[in-house]
Amino acid sequence: MRKKRRHVQRVKKARLVAPKPASGPIRPVVRCPSFRYHTKQRLGRGFTVEELKAANINRKEARTIGISVDYRRKNKSVEGLQQNVHRLKVYKSKLILFPRKLSKPRKGDATAEEIKMATQLKGVIMPIKHEVQLEETRKVTEEEKAFDAFKTVRKARVDARMWGIRQKKAKEEAENLEAAPKKAK
Repeated sequence: MRKKRRHVQRVKKARLVAPKPASGPIRPVVRCPSFRYHTKQRLGRGFTVEELKAANINRKEARTIGISVDYRRKNKSVEGLQQNVHRLKVYKSKLILFPRKLSKPRKGDATAEEIKMATQLKGVIMPIKHEVQLEETRKVTEEEKAFDAFKTVRKARVDARMWGIRQKKAKEEAENLEAAPKKAK
């Protein structure tokens, strides 16, 4: 019963907001926090003010045209910023804005033909496409076979730990070599 009730509610809401998308406003692509999940991408809460500025969209206007805004989120990488700006520009190009008054359409509003063509989007607006880059198959080289990951990591760790001691030792040896010829004279 609950399943049916929820379905009926969703359908009712979709009819109410039509022709707006049923799933709500467009959301940005963000990386999950913490070392465990930072390789995963998901949809976030809202676009940053910086992303909206880069896409030439007013932050107050953004809410009215179906773009979610999150004032708290900060951009930590240029790549993430560019990705979301591109997302906004693509969304803006596909957007069909209905005029408030059909008799007085503003600049940027849809024409009568475009309004007739408009259909309601049922799913998520611009879902994330997870692209997997496949490598071509090749033979394993002798160098790769001989490579020992454990030994390499172990050696790197020892080198990092002993670096200061080795520097000090080398400096002392250099000073001893300079001092030794003076005694011989």
